[in-house]
Amino acid sequence: MPPRQDAAGVRSFLENGSDKQLLAAHVRGQPHAFAELLRRHSDHLWQTALRTSYNREDAADCLQDALFSAHRTADSFRAESEVRSWLHAIVVNACLDRIRRNKTRRAVSVLPDTMPEAVDPHDAFAHYELSTVVSEALFTLPDEQRLALVMTEMEGRSVAETAAALGVAPGTIKSRCARARVRLQERLEFFRDPGNRM
Repeated sequence: MPPRQDAAGVRSFLENGSDKQLLAAHVRGQPHAFAELLRRHSDHLWQTALRTSYNREDAADCLQDALFSAHRTADSFRAESEVRSWLHAIVVNACLDRIRRNKTRRAVSVLPDTMPEAVDPHDAFAHYELSTVVSEALFTLPDEQRLALVMTEMEGRSVAETAAALGVAPGTIKSRCARARVRLQERLEFFRDPGNRM
């Protein structure tokens, strides 16, 4: 068992320890180690849940389920991957599990911060309209295609990183993204004509 640290030593460890060190400390029972990991990655994990879920309520529930799962199963973490990727995969899987349980499509939340700019950036209604149309189009994609596209195009992950996070071959990610782009282009083609916008 490692020697007991004083408060300053614990604080220094929490602030300066690597993600892997923090997760290992959590597994050993170190208080606050897991909370520090969540503090570091909460924004990314929340955005991941939002982009993978149909609405904010589902995203919040999935994120909570995922974090409970990560907290409980931290000893299963394999150190060859990054902790952030491990957490990301748990959140994505929690979201996909909920989507599979809720087979019926429901109302889609509008997430303006993840949508492209409207044609007229000063027209708030145009921005809202475009966000709605793109969001609805994204959620017509099969779950696997949407997730691959979101991770590579919206989150900026490489094909290799996305493949590793989802546990599939890089070629599969490329194929899913290509099919997703074709479907989106077909669904959004009418919107290129300004006459089709309000």
